[in-house]
Amino acid sequence: VQLVESGGGLVQPGGSLRLSCVASGFSFRSYGMSWYRQAPGKERELVAAISSFGGSTNYADSVKGRFTISRGNITNTVYLQMNSLKPEDTAVYYCRLSEYWGQGTQVTVSS
Repeated sequence: VQLVESGGGLVQPGGSLRLSCVASGFSFRSYGMSWYRQAPGKERELVAAISSFGGSTNYADSVKGRFTISRGNITNTVYLQMNSLKPEDTAVYYCRLSEYWGQGTQVTVSS
């Protein structure tokens, strides 16, 4: 199993970013996927999750209404669209499948 995230970067408060996680090595469409994040000095936390065919999603309260998780079962990719970003969204964002984690992508929200 390999999970490769991309799309992180530096953005001003109120801005947007779209993270991508390309998955390989397993039957992507058979599994739910999730995004986590870890800020400096804090524990890793669940941000959003999506079911295998995308019919069910759930979000951390802190990102509801601002972030959207989606997936492409043809491209084996899970996305995290992040809008109205806040400085407290600054973290390393990870894609997760069960016990497998990507390497993470840094998101920094700062003016």
